Amino acid sequence: MTDPAKLKIVLGDSDSFKLTLPSGIPNSIADFKSEIRKQCGVTGDFRLQYLDMDFDDFLNLTSTVDLQDKGTVKVIAQSAYDACSLSSADTDIRSSTSSSPSCLPVSPATSDVASASTSELSSSTKLRCETWPTNFPIPTFPYEIELELQKAHEEFLNDGTLLDIDSKPKLKSEIMKSLAAEVVKYKVYPRTEEYEEVAKALITKHPCLQEKGSVGGFYGWKISLQWKMANYRRTLRAAGCSEVKINSLKHKHGETTNPNQVKKPKKAEVNFYPDYPAGENTQSLEEERLALLSEFQKRDNHQIIKNKMEKTFIYRRHELIVEMPFIVDFKSRWPALFCENEIAAEFSRITTVPLLQTFMSKLDGYTSKLASIYRKKGGIAGRKIWKLMATIDENDTISTRRACILRALSVYLNEDYENLMKEYTDTDFENSERDMANTVIGIYIVRPEGAEACDPPSDVGLIVEGVKVLQNLGDVTKACALLLGVIYSLNLSYPSELKYTFEFFQKVLLGLDAHKLSHKIQVLKNKLVG
Repeated sequence: MTDPAKLKIVLGDSDSFKLTLPSGIPNSIADFKSEIRKQCGVTGDFRLQYLDMDFDDFLNLTSTVDLQDKGTVKVIAQSAYDACSLSSADTDIRSSTSSSPSCLPVSPATSDVASASTSELSSSTKLRCETWPTNFPIPTFPYEIELELQKAHEEFLNDGTLLDIDSKPKLKSEIMKSLAAEVVKYKVYPRTEEYEEVAKALITKHPCLQEKGSVGGFYGWKISLQWKMANYRRTLRAAGCSEVKINSLKHKHGETTNPNQVKKPKKAEVNFYPDYPAGENTQSLEEERLALLSEFQKRDNHQIIKNKMEKTFIYRRHELIVEMPFIVDFKSRWPALFCENEIAAEFSRITTVPLLQTFMSKLDGYTSKLASIYRKKGGIAGRKIWKLMATIDENDTISTRRACILRALSVYLNEDYENLMKEYTDTDFENSERDMANTVIGIYIVRPEGAEACDPPSDVGLIVEGVKVLQNLGDVTKACALLLGVIYSLNLSYPSELKYTFEFFQKVLLGLDAHKLSHKIQVLKNKLVG
């Protein structure tokens, strides 16, 4: 974006600034945060929400594409996020970082909960809070390196002379070290195309570093960064980084899996296998899990459960990824996870993306375009889609439209939506339960006998490994979104017979790994945005 922009930045009650961006809205969250720190005097770690015009409410900002000129952005202290949810007031982001965040008003009845939540939030301090940026932010290098680059840049502007980086091994080493440290803020195992993005960003910011005869002028930098990251991972493993240590041969000793099989994010997880926070270990967090089980038996203590689920998130991820338990066993150990709110919260902890809001808003935004695309589909698939979409004429509600669009999506992608969702009648209980017990993963829909397709179901839920993990979800669309949340929360793979449907959910609706699409989904997305 090149047009100048102005935004209202809300820091707290009766505290806001006008942010002026002469060069337009930045392309990355990191650059946007940098402008906020510079112009508004904000310190410490924080996250952002923007005022969405569709919902007239603040939603989490995951991409600067959602920002508009004269829009409103709210700044929220990262450490105060959950503590502040006890009240309507936000922590003043500019308050001293040494003081504990205050969230007023807090009633006497909830003051203990508030103080507990503040201490328990230490578990989130080692979690990443951003996905891989659209435009990778090249860090500021050490002072002496920046001086050399500045001099080389002046020579480049004068006569086009490129810096002979091979004659300056120390300079190259320092640049690689700084880039590696910046990369691991987002992921430890970048993909090939992400290495390429970093190399491109480097020569864009410092054109004097371009390479003669290299593809794009950055190929050598890309290869050097790949080698540096391999070495850097050894350093991280020696330092005890869990995300790298789990893949060491020593750690894998005794496993039946291939030692070369790397346990790493495969679905754009931001917090795949984080480290334990300072002062916590397996024993202390197991005690928290037992306390959580006790609290789960009580009534009206949702905030305490939420805080304990937040604190034990890292422990839960370690258990899932290392031990890979059966779902029935995992559910008995973590029953509090298996509800709508906690599945959505767990998904956000893993990806930093709000699940239901993002899924629903993106789906609604594409609904009319998808319906138009479906109408042009011919053959057997076209006839199936026509029958599915005909339900809208009988009962034109938001819920019906969404459900029909999602069913038709699988058909359009040459997949069977009945592999995703199966319908049963409430009178055939025995056969229904038997069939559900044999379901590996999917959505079940129970309808009253004799009900029409447009009538609301009596129950909608999710099944994993024959176990009902969520029930009474109300409608199919929410079930689809939460099924994706369950897959992330339990570290599951997508069912192979529905890989394109789930790829659309993940990459098009939720924007996770949106730049790496299969040919089939890329063609559909081109039609949607064309």
